[in-house]
Amino acid sequence: MQVPRMTRWVIGIWVLVLGAYTLVSLLLKPGPSLTAFGDIVQCLVPLLANAGLLLNAGSTNWRRNLFWMLLALASTAWMAGQFVWTYYELYLRVPEPNPSPADLIFFLHGVPAMATLALRPDRDQPIRAWGHGYVDFALLLLWWLYLYAFMVLPWAVAVSDVARYSQTYNVLAHSQNVVILAGFGLFWLRTKGPWRVVYAHLFGAACTYMAGTLALNVAMDLGNYHTGSLNDIPMVASFLWYGTAGVAAYRLKLHRRPPPPQPADETADQAAAGEGVWLPRLAMVAILSLPVLALWAFWFSGALLKVREFRLMVSLVSSIPLGILIFLRQHLLDKERLRLLEESRQSVRDLKQLQAQMVQSEKLVSLGQLAAGAAHEINNPLTAILGYADLLTEDAAAGDPGRSLGAKIREQARRTKQLVTSLLSFARQVPAERTLLDLNAIVTNALQLQALNLRNDHIRFETQLETVLPGVRGDSNQLLQVFFNVISNAMDAMEESGGVLTVKTKRERSQVVVQFSDTGPGIREPHRVFDPFYTTKPVGKGTGLGLSICYGLVKEHEGAIACYNRPEGGATFRIELPVALAIFPQRESSVPAKPKAS
Repeated sequence: MQVPRMTRWVIGIWVLVLGAYTLVSLLLKPGPSLTAFGDIVQCLVPLLANAGLLLNAGSTNWRRNLFWMLLALASTAWMAGQFVWTYYELYLRVPEPNPSPADLIFFLHGVPAMATLALRPDRDQPIRAWGHGYVDFALLLLWWLYLYAFMVLPWAVAVSDVARYSQTYNVLAHSQNVVILAGFGLFWLRTKGPWRVVYAHLFGAACTYMAGTLALNVAMDLGNYHTGSLNDIPMVASFLWYGTAGVAAYRLKLHRRPPPPQPADETADQAAAGEGVWLPRLAMVAILSLPVLALWAFWFSGALLKVREFRLMVSLVSSIPLGILIFLRQHLLDKERLRLLEESRQSVRDLKQLQAQMVQSEKLVSLGQLAAGAAHEINNPLTAILGYADLLTEDAAAGDPGRSLGAKIREQARRTKQLVTSLLSFARQVPAERTLLDLNAIVTNALQLQALNLRNDHIRFETQLETVLPGVRGDSNQLLQVFFNVISNAMDAMEESGGVLTVKTKRERSQVVVQFSDTGPGIREPHRVFDPFYTTKPVGKGTGLGLSICYGLVKEHEGAIACYNRPEGGATFRIELPVALAIFPQRESSVPAKPKAS
């Protein structure tokens, strides 16, 4: 079995670093050389951890990016504390004091690691606002700072008691490690798939780090610790293991793989609801812990008066920034709720509008069926009228008034029959069928159908149809619907003032162009007329769906539709459709296509 190259590199780094550290610790005696070696190595291993962790920071998922960046921040903070330790031991050549300025840095390096527990990058949870994440992290950081100032600092500031200082510091630091260890362990047990491997590595790294800190504390208490000793090996191994977790995630391509789909929307909703419930609860616990701990310190702790006064002052001072952050978080939540409420209201309005449109559509379907039935019934007497008109015309002598009257009856009956045929074609619901079409005929049918609705004598239709117009491939019913809707909108625009609608067809290169130009007031927002539900008509007169449907139908025919206001007044709708030769060049021409330039 061949080991992947990246895995070989990881194994090589483990063997090199731990083997060299163990060998040097055994060969060198405690002294400046061993101290320098131990400090330098412990400053470098967090860099190795960051190199593995930040391999995954290029993901398109912000939760995963933030997860790995926070873990890298924790390693960087620990490295900063180690720099302070190294400064004392290598530059000043004195043991690090106790208390040390690095204690706070070492303590706070666990805060970013704990913040990762709230992200759960293995889940496809809804994206929360960045502002909420900043406030939550600031709350977590300030609360642990408060605990450090409340539990540890009194024994270094109020009174000088190194033993109590070290004891409280170790208890608080180990509590922090237990939280991180328990979180990664729980995720490891409850997660399936590739992320289970990653959480297993993180759990192992957290276990090694906690074991290393316990070993260091025991060695320090016994006076057996010196930098570069074998007691440092678990600490060094923990950072190598954190880097290995990042490499494992990179090998499994978790930075590219999208979050796993949830089995149902209810799962994602429950996860988001759980996150939305627990974070406010933890924030409430944080703010309520201040007065509770202050009361305990003042009345029940039994500590010295200076310690109690110091803890009371720390609680009062900490309540101000924590309270501000709580109110800021609540303000952000209120804004988010208002935004969601407005979106839900808009969704309800759109839903009601869509329901009204569906009801209207059902009415139109019923009306179309009724019209289709009536049209069939009208066709029978029209056929009889045409027959009798033909007989009347043939039987009448030349110059007889009856002959002229019969011709007029026949002309009007044929016109009525053509209108009925167009109405049946428009109302018929058939699957889309692409055939060779004459756009002039479809435009004429649409104008004839709209002429039936023409109730304003001040509106006129003018046509400028090109005589020899190439055919296009498409569905006659769909294109008839498009032209019908465009003409209807023009008639509505000219309803009050009247005007002229000019319909023009022409050929432009490989396109057939149909233009509808009216003399109405123009279009208020030409760039929005094809948006769904956009309408300038009063409530009850328009749904804003007609032109958006026309846009979709024209696009299905591989064409284009646009509108603009004319300089002389009015609006123009321009529809372009490819001629039949442009749609199927390989069937109509044997000339090979010219290759595109690369």
